[in-house]
Amino acid sequence: MTTLHDPANIVTSEFDGWGAMRSAGDGDVQPLAVSAFSAFDVETDVVVVGGGCAGVSAAIGAAASGVDVLLIERSGGLGGASAMSGGLIYLGGGTALQRACGIEDSPEEMHRFLMAATGPGPDEAKITRYCEDSAAHFDWLVECGVPFKASIYTGNRPEPETDDGLMYSGGEDAHPWRDLAKPAPRAHIPQLQNKRPRERSGGWLLMEHLAATARALGVVETFDSTVQRLVIDADGVVCGVVARQYGEDHTIRARKGVVLTAGGFAFNDEMLGAHAPHLVGLEKLGTEGDDGRAIRMAQAIGAGVRHMDASEVAFGATTGLIAPSIVVNAHGQRFINEDSYFGRVGQAVLFGEGGNALIVFDESVWDATTESERWGLQPTAVAATIEELETELDLPAGALQATVELYNRHAANGVDPVFHKQQRWLAPLRSPYAAIDLRQRRGLMVFTLGGLDTTIDGEVRHVSGEPIPGLYAAGRTTSGIPAYGYLSGSSLGDGTMFGRRAGKAAAIR
Repeated sequence: MTTLHDPANIVTSEFDGWGAMRSAGDGDVQPLAVSAFSAFDVETDVVVVGGGCAGVSAAIGAAASGVDVLLIERSGGLGGASAMSGGLIYLGGGTALQRACGIEDSPEEMHRFLMAATGPGPDEAKITRYCEDSAAHFDWLVECGVPFKASIYTGNRPEPETDDGLMYSGGEDAHPWRDLAKPAPRAHIPQLQNKRPRERSGGWLLMEHLAATARALGVVETFDSTVQRLVIDADGVVCGVVARQYGEDHTIRARKGVVLTAGGFAFNDEMLGAHAPHLVGLEKLGTEGDDGRAIRMAQAIGAGVRHMDASEVAFGATTGLIAPSIVVNAHGQRFINEDSYFGRVGQAVLFGEGGNALIVFDESVWDATTESERWGLQPTAVAATIEELETELDLPAGALQATVELYNRHAANGVDPVFHKQQRWLAPLRSPYAAIDLRQRRGLMVFTLGGLDTTIDGEVRHVSGEPIPGLYAAGRTTSGIPAYGYLSGSSLGDGTMFGRRAGKAAAIR
């Protein structure tokens, strides 16, 4: 077996017996040598680090293979950012739910869309497996007890307020994707009534059923425990972890493997500054556990990473408000078709326009939106003419007027020759006019997409390209299906699918 690390460089912390290791500070992620310990506090087959959708799916995958599994979660219970989400799970290729709703889809069309929409630099091996196994993975979720209603959501919110089970969530029917692949709704949403966003929604229900499945398989859970370091043997094989609970360090032996599923690094400003400085200071989506520690622990033993500067950038307004409006930059010019996936709009605002955007609309657009569709937004400026609105917003003289004149002229004929917005969203803007000023990076919400480089079975690759024996990862700890381009549901989709695969791979190692 190839030795990936020089044992002479491995930290060998003093060890005084069971649970009494004197480790370095919280910032230290250097690995520990197994030879440093006379015994372990706990021994199991597979250790899973993190209790979100990827971690619980990994625990299920491992336990279903007949091995002992210990899941370590730093908070007081399972769920993480997954439980806070709307529960959209991006699946397709002809799932049972799609067929029940009369939707035709194929792995080939799904693959064509994802290769284009998640780039640049998508992982084709993962996308191919994701598309080919998507329908079967949906069946697995149903076997885990997750309910889905055979109906399509037709509203304008990124997260449906209804209990409908299927929706468009990635701009598949918008330019340019609709011309590259046959559009199909692929976001599968667990059926739940009386939702409370970010508290009790589809993600919460998904995690309830996954957790129940894991427990039925005998997965052991421990909470309020933060994994501090990896333990490796003289050949570089990962064979355990050190976890801190209530101020005391405990050693856990993993006879078969360790699976890292501890989220991204959006809540670590130091890591953001090093890899994605454009995200520093923006509102973050996720939990404080998304601090990148798992990524750093793996890097400390030579793990490779991908796309560390990539991120989702959610634009803080719903389709019902954005799509019939125009979104302009600090120069009063349009820069994207407003019916795009709102995350693509957000990325265009942050990366292309320096975080500066304004939503310009008229009274009819505003009146057509409900209070829930406005997300608390209020007009910054209102005016009888575009010239007055332009002046009030301190935009270059004549710029917004030219933009609106061109847009209105073509919208009256139901076309958008500049950015190709769909006809159903096109109508000339009429007085009175209004705008919401989101310049200076207001209204943008982010989480990271980059992470550990892994195989389709979750094996963490060393910077040399070879798998690090005994180490696996899934979810936002890795660079997954969304390389740079994101679409709602891809985190829960690839987290559950590749988490399950990673757990199984660790179990049969």
